[in-house]
Amino acid sequence: MAYSGDDFYCDEALNGRTPIEVVAETDDVLAFWHTRPYWPVHVVVIPKRHVSSLLAPEAPEVLPVVFEVVRQVAARLTEEHGACRVLTNLGEYQDSKHLHIHVSSGEPLR
Repeated sequence: MAYSGDDFYCDEALNGRTPIEVVAETDDVLAFWHTRPYWPVHVVVIPKRHVSSLLAPEAPEVLPVVFEVVRQVAARLTEEHGACRVLTNLGEYQDSKHLHIHVSSGEPLR
């Protein structure tokens, strides 16, 4: 699916409109500290190209490279904090329609 111009990751994070703190980056994937964290330790991992969700037809093409970065971030957070969770949202739970994986640790902040 081509990018339609209405997601935070393409509009803000990837083009520099919203400042982000990079945790890890490859040619195809970006991991950064969440700009509005739900957990005390909260990293978001996204493909740099627009993929609408885990269920998008093109998702299988990017999942291996996305999940390699998720693995690296999860290993780091587990080492530093003793545990982490890996989560993605779909449907009405997915606020931004760009595939993104949350890697987090700690109890919810709100």
